[in-house]
Amino acid sequence: MTRTLTVLATLVGLSAAAQNEVPVHAIEGRFDTFTTDELGNVYALRGDELELYGPAGESRLRNSVKTFGRIATIDAFYSLKPMVFSPEQGQVAVLDNTLSVQGDVIHLPRQGWPQVVLACMGVQNTFWLFDQRELALIRVDAQLRQLANTGRLDQLLGHTVEPMGMLEHENRLYVNDPSVGFLVFDLFGTYARTIPIKGATSFEVRGERLYFFAEGRLQVYDMRSFAIADVPLPVAPPGPVRDARVERGRIYLRLDDRILLVDLPRDR
Repeated sequence: MTRTLTVLATLVGLSAAAQNEVPVHAIEGRFDTFTTDELGNVYALRGDELELYGPAGESRLRNSVKTFGRIATIDAFYSLKPMVFSPEQGQVAVLDNTLSVQGDVIHLPRQGWPQVVLACMGVQNTFWLFDQRELALIRVDAQLRQLANTGRLDQLLGHTVEPMGMLEHENRLYVNDPSVGFLVFDLFGTYARTIPIKGATSFEVRGERLYFFAEGRLQVYDMRSFAIADVPLPVAPPGPVRDARVERGRIYLRLDDRILLVDLPRDR
């Protein structure tokens, strides 16, 4: 049963009158995907162009990634040093604060990883890879030396895992399998638990809260109380919301033709 979180109600409770004065910034354009970092910057992908916007929606940088292949993942684990991943070409690259490739592009098939379909960054310049052939999550360093391996997840969990997103946060790896929920592992690849929230298309973890977007709604799961609540929108968006995130007291909404940056009301 969904319960309203007291702490969340304090954060986002607004009267209808107050909603009219909520500061809103807009990044115009049709974007395929986006993410944010802990500084409030926005990384938005439009075709083969990756764009960086500041916390007020101001355009800062733009870089073409034509030769990299289709980018499926943008991971802003390190602020201003995003990782991008192309599953079709099996390429991983870490960018610098100008959105230029830092070092060399990592070609996973050339290094013995031909069927990696998902990747994210971790602490100390490590990476997590999901190897579809081995059905395992593998933690590697920058030279792709193996640091941890979960072993076959189908044997461990008793079902075939089909993850569509993962991220590391505070010594835990969270893996989103929409048909099952969020699988949680430690940095040694040891399975901890499953959070049984199904159908999420994107998510982020901030402190003890897991924010997830499912069925057109942004929701939050409190990992201490196990309560789930909708995150009320401070403004009525002018169209369907395709994705949403929360960062530094602000909610980010991707619509069909723009990304809205909306300040959440402060505690009263």
